[in-house]
Amino acid sequence: MRKTTLLILTILLSTPILASVSLPEKDALVKLYIATNGSQWKNKWNLDEPVSKWFGVKVSEDKVISVDLTNNNLVGELPKELGNLVYLQKLKLTRNAISGTIPETIGNMKMLKILNISFNKLTGNIPTSIGDVNELILLELYMNKLSGQLPSEIGKLGKLKKLSVYNNELQGSLPMSLYQMRSLKVLLLNSNKFTGKLESEIANLTQLEVFSLFDNNMEGQIPLNLEKLNRLREMNISYNMFNGPVTKNLSKLDSLNMTMLNQEGLAVNLQVVDKNTALTNEE
Repeated sequence: MRKTTLLILTILLSTPILASVSLPEKDALVKLYIATNGSQWKNKWNLDEPVSKWFGVKVSEDKVISVDLTNNNLVGELPKELGNLVYLQKLKLTRNAISGTIPETIGNMKMLKILNISFNKLTGNIPTSIGDVNELILLELYMNKLSGQLPSEIGKLGKLKKLSVYNNELQGSLPMSLYQMRSLKVLLLNSNKFTGKLESEIANLTQLEVFSLFDNNMEGQIPLNLEKLNRLREMNISYNMFNGPVTKNLSKLDSLNMTMLNQEGLAVNLQVVDKNTALTNEE
C-alpha cells in the first residue's frame, strides 16, 4: 500500500515537470528568435530553459497564449512558422526593426485577439488571410511601409474595435466591406495613398468614435451621413481632394475644419453651408 501511494505521489509531482508546450509552438518561437537575430535582442531567450521562462512569452495550460517583444531590438523577417502559434491571443512586436512581409500563415492564428506590429519596416501587402483571424479586437500595423490595397477580407473581422494602418503606402479605394464593420470604434487610415470616394455607407459604423482619413488622395463629395455617427468625437479627413459644400456641424467636427487640396495642390477650405443647401448639392 505504501509503495502504491509513493508511486502515485511520484507521478503527480513529476507531471508539471514533464508538461511543456507542443513542439510546433516551440519551433515557431525558436524560428522567430533565429530569424530576428535573437542573440542581439535587449532581452534574450535561454533556449535551454522552459518556454514559460522566456522573456515576453506567456504560457497557460501548456499553450503559448501571448508574445510581447515590444522594443526588444528584433531585426530580420517574420518566419512563416509563426502561424504555428495557434493558441496565441496576443502578439505585440511593436517598435522593432522587423522587415519583409507579414506571413500569410498569420491566418492560422484563429484565437488571436490583439495583433500589433507597428513601428517596424514591414513591406508588401496586408495578407488576405487576415480575414480568417476573426477573433481580432485590435489590429495595429501603423508606421510601416505596407503597400497594395486594404484587402476586402478585412471586413470579415466582425469583432474588430480598432483598425490602425496609418503612415504606410496603402493605395486604391476603400473596400466596401469596411463599411460593414459595425463594431469599429477607432479607424485610423491617415497618411497613405488611398483614392476614390468616401461612401455614404460610412453611416453603418454606428460605434465609431475616432476616424482619421487625413493626408490621402480621396475625392468627391463628403457624405452628410457622417452626421449620423452620434458617437464620433474626433475626426480628421482634411488634406484630401474632397470637394463641394459641407455643413457647419461637419466642419466643426473635423480637426482642421475641412482643409482640402485643390487640383493645383493648394490648401483650400470647403464651403460651409446650412444642411438643406448641402443636401441639395449632394443630390
